[in-house]
Amino acid sequence: MSDDSYPSRGAKTEKRHKSFFERLAGMFDAEPETQEQLLEILHSAHERDLLDDDALSMIEGAMQVSTMQARDIMVPRSQMDGINIEEPPKEFIPTIISTSHSRFPVFEGGRDKVIGILLAKDLLRYYENEDEFDVRDNLRPAVFVPESKPLNILLREFRENRNHMAIVVDEYGGVAGLITIEDVLEQIVGDIEDEHDWDEEADNIIEDKSGRYRVRALTEIEQFNDFFKVELSDEDADTLGGLVTSELARMPRRGDVVVIDRFEIEVQRADARQVHVLLVRKMSDEELTDRAESPSEEA
Repeated sequence: MSDDSYPSRGAKTEKRHKSFFERLAGMFDAEPETQEQLLEILHSAHERDLLDDDALSMIEGAMQVSTMQARDIMVPRSQMDGINIEEPPKEFIPTIISTSHSRFPVFEGGRDKVIGILLAKDLLRYYENEDEFDVRDNLRPAVFVPESKPLNILLREFRENRNHMAIVVDEYGGVAGLITIEDVLEQIVGDIEDEHDWDEEADNIIEDKSGRYRVRALTEIEQFNDFFKVELSDEDADTLGGLVTSELARMPRRGDVVVIDRFEIEVQRADARQVHVLLVRKMSDEELTDRAESPSEEA
């Protein structure tokens, strides 16, 4: 009997895959003209079980990456763990052990002069011969990127050059922070438990140079109230992210802005399942008065 009498396994697989993509493509009869329209289609596909939670979250994350810059997700300069080249290894090794990072920016004469990156594993040579070990000889080149660097381009450069960390500089050449490939990938696949996660409650609220505050969405309202000396209600939610979700009456999306009490709160990072990071700005009395006198946009 001819082999043509039976479809091959590859043909069956192709048919099954084609069926899925044909169903998904059928939703694009009216071609979306904006990202918002595309997101609506994707959420519709999710509601009809054409996309599961993880798939929707990753697609949304990939779309967000194309609109974000290095400054949006970098580890701020104040939170960087660096090494002073002028210190002997025996003085900075305890810091390396306690922080458990795999890479450290090394500076000389001040934090604005980063001269290289030290990999923690390269310190093994120090224990082979302490007297002859020279930190400079073990430094990897540092990569510098501007705060405005688009994340999608940065991710491509990380992959092409096999770099894992970049130093973010401001318009004056000063160090603004650092960013890792894991930080960028988190925007697509969700939070990864890495060395730069906010583990300490004290890091839940961080002020940036513009005067706004970068707030972890899981920050408890009680901590937020203590920090800002206010009394936001925790009857409807325990965390600030939950409060924003309650205010919107839907899952928050990146770019959503709500005003609660005297705070303007913008969603900086979110996926299909939860909000991760918020930007908080304290409004002036004049802004609050103007808002009270202006007609509601929702009216």
